Amino acid sequence: MIMLLHSRVFAVLAFVSLCLLLGCSLGYASQDDIDCLKSIKDSLEDPFNYLNSSWNFNNNTEGFICRFTGVDCWHPDENKVLNIKLSDMGLKGVFPEGIKKCSSMTGLDLSSNKLNGSIPSNISGLIPFVTSLDLSSNNLSGVIPKSLANCSFLNILKLDHNKLMGQIPAELGFLNRMKTFSVTNNLLSGPIPSFQVSFSADDFANNPGLCGKPLDPCQSSPKGTKTGVIAGAAVAGVTVAAIGVGIFLVFYFRRVAVMRKKDDDPEGNKWAKSLKGAKGIKAS
Repeated sequence: MIMLLHSRVFAVLAFVSLCLLLGCSLGYASQDDIDCLKSIKDSLEDPFNYLNSSWNFNNNTEGFICRFTGVDCWHPDENKVLNIKLSDMGLKGVFPEGIKKCSSMTGLDLSSNKLNGSIPSNISGLIPFVTSLDLSSNNLSGVIPKSLANCSFLNILKLDHNKLMGQIPAELGFLNRMKTFSVTNNLLSGPIPSFQVSFSADDFANNPGLCGKPLDPCQSSPKGTKTGVIAGAAVAGVTVAAIGVGIFLVFYFRRVAVMRKKDDDPEGNKWAKSLKGAKGIKAS
């Protein structure tokens, strides 16, 4: 009887311990998502009060952040962010790196705002599981980071209508889940990578320096052309120099021959002329 009681007590304690452990784990995960949203709110200017009027953190109920404007959760009663959609809210600032704490997020839409600065070079570490990323119609500058290629679940990537420059990283061509890609109206240059699927010319339009399918073919690189010009100029220079040296040598050796001839007959052939004159007199 005592042993049975001890067994039941042990089972209850084990169950309570497991519940506490799971509860702490879930609570920690939810707190991360709450901190994520707090960071976003604190780091962005909100001139039209879309966030200030809705994102109220003075609440302890489970799932309260799921009622925030632009926030979707995995479950309505769980503080676990699935998507953040803050399009066309007039938000200002740089890309909110505190978003890293929304570790289960799969979709991020910050389009049609006034974000500036560059896309973080470590963006794949901030949003590793996103399937959709829309940063279009902002004032983002700098280059497209190569680390985006490590966001291996991406289906949709929209970076159009910004001020991005440099080349499109060739590594993006390895994103085999990509179905939508747009970089229209930027300052990009260089060859377009080879993607797993075909995109239209409209997805790359208004980037004066971009080339390759589906746009016009890329021309010879400026570096190669410059090297060819330099090499041609060098060959021409050597040829002209060789001709000049040849002409000089011809005149030089001709002059030497004349000087030798004078040295052999310093009287200037007077002896031969006098002999010829003598023969003429004898004949008459």
